[in-house]
Amino acid sequence: MSSVLDRRSSASTAGPRPAPLRRRTRVLALPEARWALAALVLFLLALPFYLLGGPSWLWAVLFAATYVTGGWEPGWEGLKALKDRTLDVDLLMVVAALGAAGIGQVLDGALLIVIFATSGALEAVATARTADSVRGLLDLAPTTATRLLPGGGEESVPAEFLLVGDTIVVRPGERIGADGHVADGASDVDQATITGEPLPVVKQRGDEVFAGTVNGTGSLRVRVGRNPSESVIARIVRMVEEASETQAPTQLFIEKIEQRYSVGMVIATLGVFAFPLAFGDEMQSALLRAMTFMIVASPCAVVLSTMPPLLSAVANAGRHGVLTKSAVVMERLGQVDTIALDKTGTLTEGTPRVTDIHPATTSGLNERALLALAAAAEHPSEHPLARAIVQAALEHGLTLAEATAFTSAPGAGVTATVSGHTIEVGSPAHLRADADAETGSRVQALERQGRTAVIVLRDGSPAGVLGISDRLRPDAKATVAALTALTGHPPVLLTGDNERAARRLAADVGITDVRSALLPQDKVIAVKEWEAEGRRVMVVGDGVNDAPALAAAHTGIAMGNAGSDLALETADAVVVRDELAAIPAVIGLSRRARRLVIQNLAIAGTFITALVAWDLIGTLPLPLGVAGHEGSTVIVALNGLRLLRERAWTNPPAQEIT
Repeated sequence: MSSVLDRRSSASTAGPRPAPLRRRTRVLALPEARWALAALVLFLLALPFYLLGGPSWLWAVLFAATYVTGGWEPGWEGLKALKDRTLDVDLLMVVAALGAAGIGQVLDGALLIVIFATSGALEAVATARTADSVRGLLDLAPTTATRLLPGGGEESVPAEFLLVGDTIVVRPGERIGADGHVADGASDVDQATITGEPLPVVKQRGDEVFAGTVNGTGSLRVRVGRNPSESVIARIVRMVEEASETQAPTQLFIEKIEQRYSVGMVIATLGVFAFPLAFGDEMQSALLRAMTFMIVASPCAVVLSTMPPLLSAVANAGRHGVLTKSAVVMERLGQVDTIALDKTGTLTEGTPRVTDIHPATTSGLNERALLALAAAAEHPSEHPLARAIVQAALEHGLTLAEATAFTSAPGAGVTATVSGHTIEVGSPAHLRADADAETGSRVQALERQGRTAVIVLRDGSPAGVLGISDRLRPDAKATVAALTALTGHPPVLLTGDNERAARRLAADVGITDVRSALLPQDKVIAVKEWEAEGRRVMVVGDGVNDAPALAAAHTGIAMGNAGSDLALETADAVVVRDELAAIPAVIGLSRRARRLVIQNLAIAGTFITALVAWDLIGTLPLPLGVAGHEGSTVIVALNGLRLLRERAWTNPPAQEIT
C-alpha cells in the first residue's frame, strides 16, 4: 500500500539510526497493527447482528467504529498526500467505503476498510522486523576491545575508537574487535558469521581476521587494518539497510497503476454525477447513478483477485514448513529464474561429521578401535573437530577410556595418555606423519575429496587417518535437479569455503557454476551482476554472511534450523523444517498462485467492465449492481482458496515451468 511504503521511506531517512536494541519489536506495539486488529474485531462483532436482523443502532455503531479505526489513518495519509498533488488508492478506498455506506451498503464498505487496514499492518510489521534484524547484526561486533599501550600496558576502549595501526589483544573465547592481521600468536578462529566456513580456521602471524568472529583457545595480538566503520561486519549492516530500503520494481509498477486508477475513478465518478445534471436529470437520480458507479467500479474484486490466492499459498506453504513473510513474497517466489545456493548449512547440514575411518595397516587396529582411541584423546577438547570425533564414537556405541596428561595446541591438535599409550590427534601438517607412504596417500585422497584429514598417532607411530566433512543433505541432489527443471539451468553455488571443497560438493549434486572463497560483499556483487542482466535471483542461505545477499536478491530464503537470527529476519521466506525439497515445492506453489491471480483479474475486470457499461449506457438497478459486484468478489475469493488443498503443494513442481 502506497501510504505505508511512503511512511517507511520517510522513516528510513529521518535522523540518525537509533542505538542497537536486542529486543524484537512486538507486533501490537505497531499502531498500524493495533488499528487493523480493532477494525477486524469490530467488523466481526457487527456482522452477525447485521445478517440476523439485530438492532440497527447496534450494528450501525459497530460498523461506524470499524470505519473509524480502520480508515482514519490511510484516509489521513491520503489527505496529506493531496498536498503534494498525489492521489493514492488508500484514500480512494476510504471514499468508496464511505460512498457505499452513504447509499446503504454499509457491509461492503466495512469489508473494504478491513482489507486495506490489514494490508497496511502487514507492511508495517515487515518493516519493523527488518529494522530489528539490522540492530541484531550490530550486536555481533564487540563493543569494547583491549588495546596495547606503547609502554606495554593495556586499556579497554570502545571498539569504535580503535584506529588503523593499533594493536589489540584477543584472549580465548573473545570476539575480535576489529578487522586486521595477526601480529603475534596462533589460534583457531570461528569466522562462520563472515565467510560461512563450517570449521574454525587456524590463524597465525600475518593472517587476516575479521571483527565479530570468535577466537578459539589461543591468544592473539591483532594489528587493526581497517577503521571500525569500514569493517566487514559494518559493511554488512550498510548493505542490509540499503537493500531493505529499495523498493522492488513490481511495487513501483503497482504504485503507478494505483495513482492512475485513483485519478481516473474520481474523474469518472464526478462525470457520471455531473453529466446527467447538465442534461436536466434530477439530483437524486444523478446521485444514485454516481453512487452505483462508485460501487460497481470499486476494486474490491480486484483486491481479492490477488490476496486470496497468495494468502492461501502462504497458508499452504506454512503447513509444510515454509514461512513466507508476505503475500508479495509469495508472488515473487514464482518469478525467479536464477537460483544461488550457499554451501555450508544449506546444501550441507552445517555440522562436521566423521565420514571416513582408515586404520593403518601396521597398527593392528580396526575401525572401532581407532575411533575409540581418537575419541578418548579428544574428549576433553571443545574444538568442533573433537566434538565430531567424540560424537561418532558415541554413535558407534563405544566406551571411551579416560584420558590423562591432556594438552592442546591451537591449529595443531591434542595429545593425551590413553590406556598407557601416548595418543596424538591433529593436522597432518603439524604431526608430520605423511612421511609414512600409506598415511600420506590416505591424507591426499581425503583432501582431494574435499574432506578434512585428521591423523592419529600412537606412541609416535601412525595409527590411522580419520576423514571429517560437513555432510551433504539427503535431499540436496534431488532439490538441485528440481530447481534445474524449474528454471531451465542448474543453480549456482556461492560459498566462502575453499574451491576444492566447493567443487567436490557441487559435482556431487549436479552444479557446474561454482564461486568459492567469497566474502559477504562478493556474494552481493554476484547477485547485482545477475540482476543487472535482467535476471530475477533467488538466494538460499543460512548464515550472517548470507544476509546481505538475501536482502539484495529478488527473493531470499533462509534455512530455519541452521539459520542465524539475521538470515532468518532478512530473508523473505524461511524453511522451518530444514527440508531443501520445500524450495522447489514453494516455487511451484507460487507459480500456481500467479496463474490464479491472472484468472481472477480477468474475472474481476470482466464484471467491472460489464457493470460499469450497463450503468453508463442504461439504468443499472442498485441491488443488481451490488449483486454483480459482490458476486464477482465471491467468485474470485473462492477461486483463490483452491490453493489451500493438499495437492496444490504435492504436484510435481516441474509441471509449473513458465
